[in-house]
Amino acid sequence: MIRIGVDLGGTKIEAVALDEQGKVLCRERISTEQEGGYRHILNRVKQLVATFSELCSAEEFTLGIGTPGAVSYETGFLKNSNTACLNKKPFKKDLQEILKRDFSVENDANCFAMAEAAYGAGRGKDMVFGVIMGTGCGGGIVYRGKLWQGLQAIAGEWGHMSIDPKGPECYCGQRGCVETFVSGGGLQRLYLKEFGQVRCLEDIVSDYRKGVVESTQFMKAFFENFGRAMANLISVLDPDIIVMGGGVSNIDEIYSLGVAAVERKIFSDRLRTPIVKHALGDSAGVLGAALIGI
Repeated sequence: MIRIGVDLGGTKIEAVALDEQGKVLCRERISTEQEGGYRHILNRVKQLVATFSELCSAEEFTLGIGTPGAVSYETGFLKNSNTACLNKKPFKKDLQEILKRDFSVENDANCFAMAEAAYGAGRGKDMVFGVIMGTGCGGGIVYRGKLWQGLQAIAGEWGHMSIDPKGPECYCGQRGCVETFVSGGGLQRLYLKEFGQVRCLEDIVSDYRKGVVESTQFMKAFFENFGRAMANLISVLDPDIIVMGGGVSNIDEIYSLGVAAVERKIFSDRLRTPIVKHALGDSAGVLGAALIGI
């Protein structure tokens, strides 16, 4: 049976179709056009699904959709999505009516973790924790090939553990969440507050490598915060491997200086947990969506 996955992002919607062996049959990206609003986004998803079912001549197919946020067990509404117009809407119910079929909806970090566990850097490991450090900060847990979602569908949301109750305000209503200290968006806001300049993360890292004092000071604090947050996570979950994704994960020094900070803070005599870069790049989200489809 064909597996179709859709990765619904803030700026693009990507779809993929896999055969029974996991081979990619077709793949396409279109813009989300979220400025068109909630119903427009639903229709964009419908457009892609219809196109793919025709391209693959699939009378039967599974369908999974990955999106920032999660469907609330209490209300059935989407929550915690950074595509704000999707929040507090019966996303799955409305899309089911449009598509006239059932499907799975999962957080994009869960999809990332699922793909890396099945095909990527976590392949062959019992417990894989997938981390996304991009504009925001999320995570997903895969245990023996299955997603661990948790009682409230928030398993893996390490980005909203507070590591400083007096720290920056987070959109979730708390202070000092991991996301405010180690995500791309959080780092840029911290730099603005500390130095009064708007800088993209790539430029901050470039200056750090050149030895610029402000950026060196800033990045040292980042590695310490990363170490604290990751050590807390490992102390609770103790996974077989942590796979890093998102734009921030491309900072090479995370795998040396960041990991060294984890080792200093972990509740153990030695850090045995591999902390590794993703293997699938930006393919992971859409591949994971296909894998979780029903």
